Amino acid sequence: MTKGEQARLVAWRLRILQEAAAVANVARVCRRFGLSRKSFYKWKQRHAAHGDAGLSDRPHAPHRSPRATAPDVVSKILYLRQHYHFGAGRIAAYLARFHRIRIATSSVHRILTRHGMQRLPANQKYRPHGKRWQRYEKPQPGHRLQVDVKFLERIAGTRRRLYQFTAIDDCTRIRVLKVYDACNQRTAIQFIDEVVRRLPFRVHVVQTDNGAEFQSQFHWHVEGLDMRHVYIRPRTPHLNGKVERSHRVDDQEFYQLLDQGGVSDDIHLFNDKLREWEDYYNYHRPHGALDGQTPYERLLAKTRAAVSPGS
Repeated sequence: MTKGEQARLVAWRLRILQEAAAVANVARVCRRFGLSRKSFYKWKQRHAAHGDAGLSDRPHAPHRSPRATAPDVVSKILYLRQHYHFGAGRIAAYLARFHRIRIATSSVHRILTRHGMQRLPANQKYRPHGKRWQRYEKPQPGHRLQVDVKFLERIAGTRRRLYQFTAIDDCTRIRVLKVYDACNQRTAIQFIDEVVRRLPFRVHVVQTDNGAEFQSQFHWHVEGLDMRHVYIRPRTPHLNGKVERSHRVDDQEFYQLLDQGGVSDDIHLFNDKLREWEDYYNYHRPHGALDGQTPYERLLAKTRAAVSPGS
């Protein structure tokens, strides 16, 4: 009820009390206004005790709500929404995994709505697609590895730029990340060697876009490692959708919160911070496309499923 509606309701109830006092016949006044005498005497008692303010409707919320969400849980929900822009489902999964707090997604949504935080910022909103996409994934780890480069912002006061090389497994979403100060075939070859060394499974196919850093030297180096190298079609970044989407996660959950003072100047320190983020992404961060599992948990599930009970 708006303030104007509340004011009109108070004026109407006050008019009834004044007319009853003038006529000195409560029953007649109640019949005229379609009101029970019980309600009339309730309002009369409130008006005598609190004045005109007593004629306002009182809140309908109970005085005690023993099963209401605890204030510290509400503060955690609002913090995750404000700083990480998590949706209701992600917040519920995060609280269950890291705080052992079980709360329904619908309850999280109601809390966000109650505090006016149900809408995401403009750059986080859902964008309708002209043609709906269909999610896919390879059946086994290592069947296909998507590789791409993320161009980071220039270092303030210099012309230097850093480049984040990213490799993500199509099946498990396990990633390998590293920052270089150059983007060419030499650094791409160094990166793919590190990827092969660090991944816990054999890679069969490496998929990249048609960038200059992934041309002939890189191509034949990959083929020499007994892996196929395939290019996506020009101007079709959605075919490398998993690595592109992971770069958006990097922006939202790592770079926006990274204090880059002194980090950008030291590439080794930058890689240390990036390795911490990579470990969190692979081992601790629940993934919506994996039904709340982490990439490492998906790897364990796929590995167990591949081993037959009799082996």
